[in-house]
Amino acid sequence: MRADLVALTDDSLISLANRGILKRAAKEHAAAPPEVTETGDGTVEVSFADGVRTVLPPDTTLEMSSCTCAATTVCRHRVIAVLAYRAHAEASGPTVPAAPSVPAARADPPEPTVSWSPAEFTDEQLRDLLGARAFATAGRAHRTGYRALVRRATPHDPVPSVELSAVTVRFLVPGELAYARADAARGARTDAVALAVWAFRAADAADPAAESVAVTVGGRGDSGGGSAAVAASTAVLTPLAELLEDGVAQAGPALPQVFAPAHRALDAAGARWSDDALTDLLDQLAAYRDRAARHDPVRTAALIAELVARHRAGTRDPVSVLGTEEAARTPLRHLRLTGLGARISGDDESRCVEVYLAHPEARIVLTLRHISAVREGTAPPTAAALGARRAGAARLRELAAGNIVTESAVRSANRTVRLATGRVARTSVLPATGDWNALPPELLVADLDAEAERLAALPPAVIRPRVRGEAVRAVAVERIDAVHYLPDEQRLEATLRAPTGTATVAFTHTAAAPGALDDLARSLSGDAGTVRFVAGTLQRHHGRLTLEPTAVVTGDTVAVPAFATTAHPTAPGTAAPQPDPLAAALGAALALSAELPHRGLRQLPPTWSARAADTAATLRRLGLTSAATAVERLRHSPARPGRAVLEHWADAHLRLLVTAEQL
Repeated sequence: MRADLVALTDDSLISLANRGILKRAAKEHAAAPPEVTETGDGTVEVSFADGVRTVLPPDTTLEMSSCTCAATTVCRHRVIAVLAYRAHAEASGPTVPAAPSVPAARADPPEPTVSWSPAEFTDEQLRDLLGARAFATAGRAHRTGYRALVRRATPHDPVPSVELSAVTVRFLVPGELAYARADAARGARTDAVALAVWAFRAADAADPAAESVAVTVGGRGDSGGGSAAVAASTAVLTPLAELLEDGVAQAGPALPQVFAPAHRALDAAGARWSDDALTDLLDQLAAYRDRAARHDPVRTAALIAELVARHRAGTRDPVSVLGTEEAARTPLRHLRLTGLGARISGDDESRCVEVYLAHPEARIVLTLRHISAVREGTAPPTAAALGARRAGAARLRELAAGNIVTESAVRSANRTVRLATGRVARTSVLPATGDWNALPPELLVADLDAEAERLAALPPAVIRPRVRGEAVRAVAVERIDAVHYLPDEQRLEATLRAPTGTATVAFTHTAAAPGALDDLARSLSGDAGTVRFVAGTLQRHHGRLTLEPTAVVTGDTVAVPAFATTAHPTAPGTAAPQPDPLAAALGAALALSAELPHRGLRQLPPTWSARAADTAATLRRLGLTSAATAVERLRHSPARPGRAVLEHWADAHLRLLVTAEQL
């Protein structure tokens, strides 16, 4: 019995060929099954009515098998051969369990899976498969250290996989290393299979029973890469201390040049997350200099504190905290993506569209960003006009609500994705009917209580990987209750009830997408049809789950509020906002602490100390003792020169940030 052919699921065949070839092969196989014979040495020969003959020798992958048709890649005949052999094996009574295809609605009960681990592959096998050069590249990455998320086979997904920094590796056939597939383009990330096998070894040693395990692999033998990243993160502390003393409000136009050496050092050392945070900080400083509306003193303070936190934690774990193993960009091979909506933001100088794309095979969300500069003296583009802009060959509004098949995607370290343009770049988009039941459980949430526990267990945001769309999820809906509008805050709220648990849907009006709120109110109220799913940013906020929607599935339609016009205005009932004293007190404390980097330590007003005392007293009265102590220490701290004042302020501000995150 050819266990390798039996183990090839429909999803595996899609990975080896594509969905169109599988559909055509399944149709032809059902109409006219070919003749299947198996020789004593395990060679499978499949003969077709039109004279085509496909031979599948043992220990040979589907790609390397022979077929008398003219195709140079995995053709439909090879796929039909696998389908025919699976049917032949099932009819003959297989001695190994046939791996099931991933069911669209995850039907119960699932079929059994083969218990195995890719950790069984040896380094000799890896070297033979990859070649000496790729194996040596993998060895260097192992010595530096890297992060990986290991997912073992389950009844609903019998294919084990490993998510690396910018590529996902899937082991399609048990015990067959040649069937390991990375979603990077051919010739890119040739070391990924070895890194995935080593990640499985680390996961099996850490927790052999868990379905998914996050591990840090290697990094102990040679910490040179991590040391360089830590040294680079140190370079940013001195200009940060000077900024804290002088204040953003007094910073001159030459400030970007002050940070330029640190910026270059972080980039050269591969400290992706610190470099990304510094880029955001410089954008905030430029926004203040230009008097742009996107400047936020509290956001600026959080970025300064994050850079300090990443430096501190990076000395112990440079891989996870600084992002030292992240590839700047990786071209991907044939991808199937599902649009989960979009979000529009910006000011009078620019507009930014973020389109969220579910990548089911990797079980992650990729973000496509499109930024449009607004020429001076002209009005910003409308939401409808932004939706008509193109990424590759497709319009943004089509990507946000469609099913995408592309061979031209390039993925960056922070999970942004770019669709290439050109004659050889191929991207097709089909309208979606909102059948999100096929999404994996990592992306489709039906148990909000379990999701809340997962979010509460995450490390603080200031030291987590800086990936865009990290919190974007699709949520299954049983019903929507209590849709109302808060006029003072220009915010729409509703209660979403999932099969298990509830979340608050919250959306605040923005001038960048003026029709979004009305369109969302119409969708949530049920006027457009029964609400089946809501996609958006799902976060734990003040002890409850909050979902900021990006798309709503009503009936068989995927609506993206960000691109909507005001053609269907709705008037939901109004309600008074419910005060949250804990959130208000922490918000006041963060704003108070943010005054130091904004005004500068030397320019603080005389009233600041008295306001700090009142804020600390309020926090203590509400039971937030540690936060109150942090504010009191900040209030009583003497003026300190250089980096000492930065470290002292960061202690207090990080305490407030983490407290607010854990409410």
